[in-house]
Amino acid sequence: MSDVTYRIVEHDGGYAYKVGDVFSETFPSHDEALQAAQAAAAEQQVPGSTEGIRYQDGAGAWHDETAQGNDRPVAKVVE
Repeated sequence: MSDVTYRIVEHDGGYAYKVGDVFSETFPSHDEALQAAQAAAAEQQVPGSTEGIRYQDGAGAWHDETAQGNDRPVAKVVE
């Protein structure tokens, strides 16, 4: 199982949460960004249904796999 960390950061004149190198929308206050990050982290951990997926890799080859609906990351929020 993987870990996902949401970090609250100053961004574009306000605050945002950041996962890796990706920023959320900008929120006017730290508290609003924190609440949004907590909601996103909670949703990230909700199990889904097992589904078949098909994707194309960078070389153009197609792959079929089964994505387990209960294989969810552990998500945490860091202020």
